[in-house]
Amino acid sequence: MEHSGKRLLEVCVDSYASAMAAIWGGADRLELCSALLAGGLTPWVDLLRQIREVSKIPIRCLMRPRPGDFLYSEEEVLLMQRQICTLHTAGADGFVVGILTPEGQLDLGRTGLLCKAAEGAGLTLHRAIDVSRDPLQTWQDAAQLGIDTVLTSGAAASCLKGQETIGQLLDLHGKHGGPEILIGAGVNADVIRGMRKTFPQAVAFHMSGKTEVESRMLFRRSDVPMGLPGLDEWHIQQTSESAVRAARKALDAIP
Repeated sequence: MEHSGKRLLEVCVDSYASAMAAIWGGADRLELCSALLAGGLTPWVDLLRQIREVSKIPIRCLMRPRPGDFLYSEEEVLLMQRQICTLHTAGADGFVVGILTPEGQLDLGRTGLLCKAAEGAGLTLHRAIDVSRDPLQTWQDAAQLGIDTVLTSGAAASCLKGQETIGQLLDLHGKHGGPEILIGAGVNADVIRGMRKTFPQAVAFHMSGKTEVESRMLFRRSDVPMGLPGLDEWHIQQTSESAVRAARKALDAIP
């Protein structure tokens, strides 16, 4: 495992440009995905290889085969197992996983299959915990599977709104060890400063640091959408190096 108890700034990226911005800004680790606008999906293996050609930064790859819920079919589980093997071989240091039951509990059997496929690589439980029936129990179930990190907003739309549950999870971690609490959803430099004052034991934060980059297209046919209705295709969401650097400074500044 590439991180244990030290301050951690993880940046979620879905492109080569965003990965470079995160690295230059001072990220400790990347969560690599595709389609962040859809909440993040499994990344392309060749994007991982492309980043690996220029950086040895720890990279955990998101395992999410489609948008929507975290209840997956047998075929989707098999696909994720195969993708883990492929991405691991290509240089992934870990994986971001999670499967729920129809009743909203962590599916220990199926999530366990993904953990087994990772063959000792680092493991994060993604924000399936935030839509699970009982986040505290889900954290304990993740610990049972040997997962070392849990990414959470505190079962709320943002980490600021989920502070009560985040505090409870941090207390669980403090008492029992187990998975690190990786705070995400709405994280920036100001949020890190505020959360660290409220929870001095919080050491791990997850952000995307997205900003809009103007398209370089000169000709634009604006009445022909290529994706979701209302999606602005003339601005590209990309990680901001300065936002990551500010977050890095905020995380390192508070004793």
